[in-house]
Amino acid sequence: MRWEVLKSEHRYRCNIFAVRCDVSRSVSRGTEHEFHVIETNDWVNVVPLTVDRCVVMVRQFRHGIRDLTLEVPAGVIDADELPVMAARRELREETGYTCAALAPLGVVHPNPAIMNNRCHMFVARDVTLEGPPQWDGTEELVVETVPLVEIPALIRTGGISNALTLVAFQLLSLLD
Repeated sequence: MRWEVLKSEHRYRCNIFAVRCDVSRSVSRGTEHEFHVIETNDWVNVVPLTVDRCVVMVRQFRHGIRDLTLEVPAGVIDADELPVMAARRELREETGYTCAALAPLGVVHPNPAIMNNRCHMFVARDVTLEGPPQWDGTEELVVETVPLVEIPALIRTGGISNALTLVAFQLLSLLD
């Protein structure tokens, strides 16, 4: 069931990902095929909960689907950063909220068929607003608080469609 990599080369690089092309051979069948892999840093997602059980979320334009999505704060883990530190940073930058403690929810592979990275999921309880968000040059977000009890209906109706946000809520539901 494993594949042997015969040749590997990068075909494209930009500041957030690279595309690698591998020529690999099936060990069991001996056939060779070309596979493309998107290489990128690991990511974090944070489910921030207020004392009154509301989720601090962000609504933003996503260029891949050319539409707005409602998501939990998330982002790329910098090369020299631990996942928990990236989660704190993304929460503060995207929403203006901070927390005393983060608890891990789990780690998933966003799309292991074509991507090499993982997404580290956290819950931040009792978050507090510390100041305005500190977005980077490509971010234009609207911060919204949504009662946690309304999340299942938003998921069922497509109001929340980002797969990694859905996974974060699923992992949270296993704790509560």
